[in-house]
Amino acid sequence: MAASQGASQHVPVLYEEALSGLQLRSGRRMIDGTLGAGGHAEGILDRSSPEGELLGLDLDPTALAIAQDRLAKFKGRVHLRRASYGDMRAQAEALGWEHVDGILLDLGVSSLQLQDAARGFSFRLEGPLDMRFDPGSGITAETLVNELGVDELADLLARFGEEPHAWRVAKAIVSERPIHGTLALARIVVREARRSRPGIHPATRTFQALRIAVNNELETLESALPVAGRLLARGGRLVVIAFHSLEDRVVKEYFRQESRDCLCPPTQPVCTCGHRASLRLVHRKPLRPSEREGQANPRARSARLRVAERM
Repeated sequence: MAASQGASQHVPVLYEEALSGLQLRSGRRMIDGTLGAGGHAEGILDRSSPEGELLGLDLDPTALAIAQDRLAKFKGRVHLRRASYGDMRAQAEALGWEHVDGILLDLGVSSLQLQDAARGFSFRLEGPLDMRFDPGSGITAETLVNELGVDELADLLARFGEEPHAWRVAKAIVSERPIHGTLALARIVVREARRSRPGIHPATRTFQALRIAVNNELETLESALPVAGRLLARGGRLVVIAFHSLEDRVVKEYFRQESRDCLCPPTQPVCTCGHRASLRLVHRKPLRPSEREGQANPRARSARLRVAERM
């Protein structure tokens, strides 16, 4: 009950900006592909009353249980499924929805998951090196930490964490294996990696890299964005909130490509690609949290919100 109450009181990152970007009104069909505790979903259903419907997707059974309790008041207007946003088309078609009017993707790890030590996402809490969004499937971070060779591990930390000291951190991890807990791993990283920016914990990049690898986050995002674009009805909105440069870069590039009529090289005098724009950028630059929101929620400071509309 305490967890449910805490979740219901938590205000999601860029809440007003996300709901405004979706252009909510009664009768619209919406997808929240990263449901979490249901904060954005509750706002979507409130503002699309009395006839708007929502399909909410999440791989985390704990989050789904909390969201189900939170959204119970909307009864037949909400449809919750334990699934990845990468499966949004199949889940929408199962409801008989050929197109939807809006899709929200709030990427990365949720506050609910970070605060649960048993999930292993936090370098500040003692827990197992798990980091799976879906605790019932896939490999864990512990497997990667204890089985990858030093070159593979260093590449993972550099590619998914942009860790400037990836080789040194990977070498230290390999030399001290086996490693089974979050705090044990964090201590090694703190010793080997210098603080890159004021206020950023030295273990942030390593834990981010492992989480992304465990959950195939970038691959899922790259494949899901075109699906989302095609699933939108004319005038429908796609709203994406990213928390680090890697995922925001994927979103930015997809939006850039799909908002252009031609993808031929600029030196080519005549278009031969035949590409036509399918999206319109609602904002040329991403929306960022206000200073007030950043102070109230330090995790929000890195958030970037992008909005595109189906043409």
